Amino acid sequence: MSDSMPGPEVEPEVEAIMEPEPGPEVAGPSPLGVPRAPTGDAGVDVLVERLGDVDHLGTDGHLEVYEDVHRGLRDSLTALDARQGPGTSG
Repeated sequence: MSDSMPGPEVEPEVEAIMEPEPGPEVAGPSPLGVPRAPTGDAGVDVLVERLGDVDHLGTDGHLEVYEDVHRGLRDSLTALDARQGPGTSG
């Protein structure tokens, strides 16, 4: 005697293949509109303005700009330390 009983045939479930609805078209990078105020230090101001370059780049190009600005700011701070010298108060 068998434990399984024949039942009604069931059609395999067919999933409807749906095309995704088109989303908004992306024309490319768009500026973030983040204001950049002058700092009063010409060297730092150039670096801050360099941050605006990311407004025209895809995200894959941001890292190079950020690293460049970071390096420049670090160098500016190092130069301030070197000017004061050890044991000098500012």
